[in-house]
Amino acid sequence: MIILTETIKFPPVTYADTDGLLAIGGDLSTKRLLEAYNNGIFPWYNEGQMIMWFSPDPRMVLFPSELKVSKSMRQLIRKNQFEVTFNKDFESVIYNCAVSERPEQDGTWITTEMQKAFIKLHSLGHVISVEVWQDSVLVGGLYGIWLKDKNIFCGESMFAKVSNASKYGFIKLVQLLQKKKVKLIDCQVYTEHLASLGAREIPREEFLKYL
Repeated sequence: MIILTETIKFPPVTYADTDGLLAIGGDLSTKRLLEAYNNGIFPWYNEGQMIMWFSPDPRMVLFPSELKVSKSMRQLIRKNQFEVTFNKDFESVIYNCAVSERPEQDGTWITTEMQKAFIKLHSLGHVISVEVWQDSVLVGGLYGIWLKDKNIFCGESMFAKVSNASKYGFIKLVQLLQKKKVKLIDCQVYTEHLASLGAREIPREEFLKYL
């Protein structure tokens, strides 16, 4: 197990264990977070734990051209079922992502410390938020880090208060990123929800080549 010190540099991702855990410790400074994401590493831990850094193999990704939009979602988009904005209310998005109940998780990994770190990243232009509105009420959203120089978006979390809200926002984001020539969307680990949208697992080594 690698324990990080004040040094920003991370160990090679090949040191990660079978669960993808690479290192523990360190901090959530802007410099360290950007170093992590630029090297295929992300923080994932619960309140009260030491910071844990992961680089799983395989890696769940979505190539924008492979986005799957179901017939029902296409109908919602044609009807303009929701209003979608970008970077309008990041703090509300990350807060709602943190407090949303997830049956597969015990508690939230979006700790107070994590929220503060990402709010700062957003203020510096490194994070995109997507807000989904219905009758002027925030009903869904998502956020992630945009590595502009690498044309890669690293998705972090999403929430929905009404059915299909987060999926609607995600589709709109992918369509925007496709216009921006983004090559790949990092989804980190497998979920059925992401797979239904066209995401798939690739070897970590292949993912790192995009970085």
